[in-house]
Amino acid sequence: MRWTLKPQPDIATQEKLAQELGIDSFLAGLLVQRGVDAFAKAKSFFRPDLNELHDPFLMKDMDVAVKRIQKAIGNNENILVYGGDYDVDGTTSVALMSTFLLSFYDRVATYIPDRYGEGYGVSYQGIDFAADNDFSLIIALDCGVKAIDKVAYASEKGIDFIICDHHRPGKQLPVAVAVLDPKRNDCSYPFDELCGCGVGFKLCQALVEANDWDFNILIPYLDLVATAIGADIVPIVDENRILAYHGLNVINTSPRAGFKAVIHQLKKDTLTITDVVFIIAPRINAAGRMKHALHAVELMVTDDFKEAQRIAAEIEEYNADRREADQSITEEAKQQIINNKEEELFTTVVFQEDWHKGVIGIVASRLIETYYRPTLVFTKSGEYLAASARSVSGFDVYNALEQCSEFIEQFGGHKYAAGLTLKPENYRSFKARFEEVVCATIEKQHLTPEIKIDAILPLGSITPKFYRILQQMAPYGRVICDLFL
Repeated sequence: MRWTLKPQPDIATQEKLAQELGIDSFLAGLLVQRGVDAFAKAKSFFRPDLNELHDPFLMKDMDVAVKRIQKAIGNNENILVYGGDYDVDGTTSVALMSTFLLSFYDRVATYIPDRYGEGYGVSYQGIDFAADNDFSLIIALDCGVKAIDKVAYASEKGIDFIICDHHRPGKQLPVAVAVLDPKRNDCSYPFDELCGCGVGFKLCQALVEANDWDFNILIPYLDLVATAIGADIVPIVDENRILAYHGLNVINTSPRAGFKAVIHQLKKDTLTITDVVFIIAPRINAAGRMKHALHAVELMVTDDFKEAQRIAAEIEEYNADRREADQSITEEAKQQIINNKEEELFTTVVFQEDWHKGVIGIVASRLIETYYRPTLVFTKSGEYLAASARSVSGFDVYNALEQCSEFIEQFGGHKYAAGLTLKPENYRSFKARFEEVVCATIEKQHLTPEIKIDAILPLGSITPKFYRILQQMAPYGRVICDLFL
């Protein structure tokens, strides 16, 4: 374990802020380290304001997306809300967009592909479903930015696409009506760390503004956005902090039936972002991992508490199955590493064809707890092998996978997490190439876990007032108070 003391803030700035806010100098230092170096910034930090959300029309293609939806409504077209990811971010995105659109337009349906029959992202089967059922517009959420062939296939069938994604685009974008992704190279949106549900929310916000509606109609949906922000581990800064702060308030004051059914047994007055991540999120994930993500969406869109309790009880069983599966597969994977004498490699790449596809991402994360290095866990998926990739702090696994692309059929994701498929005959070549790439590019220090220390604090400085103000810095994320002494 590496203990690293962060660069210390400018003393004059720290003391000035402490005096202006009437707080301990150490607490002021925490704020300055995070860019909160003036009274006005501190006010925004401690009391995030929805009025400070960025203009959604700053996002590339947002105006086109809004006009296409308005046209669809004006022409009484059928709109299909498509969720191509089965995790919390993907399912909350679908719940958000479908319920928002249905609040003022009734020709809206949802489609979530089958993880095992269709894989991740946009599928040909989903497009065929849209064509067979007279849907002329698909709004894809948390997926689609690399679905070049699928979007072209839809276009041939007279179906338009609006893509709301936050994954890294490839060199070429799909020829869709609109591709909303703050990570586009040609997008000048001021914040590129939105989750998929966050991008969907910005589209809803744009529709509200374009129709001159009251922004407050969006507030009940913020619980979904906050849950996605926490579960997808995006930085809780900028817009994410504003959305998470107000979303948690919705969860604590007027939770939707589905969330209420999940948390009603908790004996806590106030839920934190940590509770959302470790209580609500795993159960939403369990539906998509072990059964079908549609169950999670149904939980989040129902207004009937008894129905929500029924669905929540089913999902609780899926979550128990998920725990059992990920524990047993993790042990099998560890044994495979030992049997293959791979404990000292720069990477972990393991495969077994009967491993449950729904939990290989969790297994990858668990393996990193034992072997701290970039990790891929493969299983059989139809005629291909599918993997979930997880990385360690400071190493970009997406870039590493790009350098192995000759052996990969398709992949997508982020710096620290990705998914990919490849042909079985390419597995060993890919495994060797991935080890070679990581060995050549990873800094050796990144193979040791790091704890970043804000400052050294005398024990006597921890007072009730200190603790109370520290709590007011919530919601916390990876960049807020990871650990301090």
